[in-house]
Amino acid sequence: MSDIKKVSEFKFEIPPCGAMKVPGVIYASEKMIRHIERENVSKQIENVAALPGILKYSLAMPDVHWGYGMPIGGVAAMDIEKDGVVSPGAIGYDINCGVRLLRTNFTEDKIREKLRDLLKVIFRNIPSGVGSRGKLRLTQKEVGDVLEKGSVWAVERGFGTEDDISHTEEGGCLRSAKADFVSNRALERGNPQLGTLGAGNHFLEIQKVVEIYDEGKAKAWGIFPGQITVMIHTGSRGLGYQVCDDYLKVMQTAVRKYGISLADRQLACAPFESEEGRRYFAAMCAAANYAWCNRQIITHRVRESFMEAFGAPLSEVGLELVWDVAHNIGKIEEFENRKIFIHRKGATRAFPAGRKELPEKYRSTGQPVIVPGSMGTASYLLVGEESASQTFYSTCHGAGREMSRKKAMKLESGQSVVSRLKNEGILVLSDKLRTVAEEAPAAYKEIDEVVEVCDRSGISKKVAKMVPLGVIKG
Repeated sequence: MSDIKKVSEFKFEIPPCGAMKVPGVIYASEKMIRHIERENVSKQIENVAALPGILKYSLAMPDVHWGYGMPIGGVAAMDIEKDGVVSPGAIGYDINCGVRLLRTNFTEDKIREKLRDLLKVIFRNIPSGVGSRGKLRLTQKEVGDVLEKGSVWAVERGFGTEDDISHTEEGGCLRSAKADFVSNRALERGNPQLGTLGAGNHFLEIQKVVEIYDEGKAKAWGIFPGQITVMIHTGSRGLGYQVCDDYLKVMQTAVRKYGISLADRQLACAPFESEEGRRYFAAMCAAANYAWCNRQIITHRVRESFMEAFGAPLSEVGLELVWDVAHNIGKIEEFENRKIFIHRKGATRAFPAGRKELPEKYRSTGQPVIVPGSMGTASYLLVGEESASQTFYSTCHGAGREMSRKKAMKLESGQSVVSRLKNEGILVLSDKLRTVAEEAPAAYKEIDEVVEVCDRSGISKKVAKMVPLGVIKG
């Protein structure tokens, strides 16, 4: 077992040992550390710390848990001028799995009687579940355009507004994307799935704001107590999975070609500036753009569904985009006056006020950070702080799993979860009760504790808390 030392109330360190080039740093409570030790996540943190070119430390956010190669909730920054590498396993299979928050002009009394009907309309308009197919039918060239233009492609075709683009991380498009570096198999998988929610932990929630922690920022972002919000959590679907799978094979060869020593072959990688590194980065950017376009089209369908269910124009409903963040992504960013490449896997960018990458609206407040709950539990809206420089401006991405899907299914049936949540005033729609059982709230860490660690350690600060009223699961 790793030698984990307590540095402060919510910060723990794994000193360098063996092949580690930098320390491991974990943001957690005492309770979380015990689980991290039991799951041996610290071993994965150590393995990441041994990657070539890693800067300062191998980081773990409070929601960290075991993942493929790199733990989910892991962050690793690379010095791209000194053989820093890019690793598909350190970004993840669901590239740009992310979440966006929409605010409405409604309060609960406006929607409560129509909530079930509203959920049914959304469920009909937004396909969900494994292998779900969207309403759009695109040519291969059009899919390529989506990969290179992201949210912009959707807005140009009437699926949103310019404000949606400016309120999305990176403007909904990474310019380094190259569709030519995405395989035909990935294109085939992505073609029918644009505008679909998917399965697993992905969801769409109708929520209510129940608590405001920072009145100034909440007001600036259009958030008020009792307000109805909509949260959308999904990613790049089969296309992103295939891109990761394709390039893991490429990286296995690259490891031998460049003589890279790995502590775990699941962290197969290549120097960022190599041909293999650049090709993967361009393909990953393309998959990320697909995910942003996917969430943008879903946003349009949500707006259509509200207008249909309430017989009201969009101007009355609202549904403006607050922000859209990516969870599984690699970025070139400026840090301490130099460019770095940063892997965030199950982690959220949390830029503070003043960063030029932020749109004008958020440059004076800091970036909104959206932390989704786990079906039946609260979600949070946080803000990036300057003190987050200690994590390369990164924070948590959710609650983080505490038990496997198999174990969760033994704990409670899907129907039991649906019935229990209904008694708590939360309606759930899903195409499969098995998924509901796998994603039961008990399978996850306590979101309140995860967010409290983020807030009190200074890697992001609480702005508002939302609770679910209605949930759609794939």
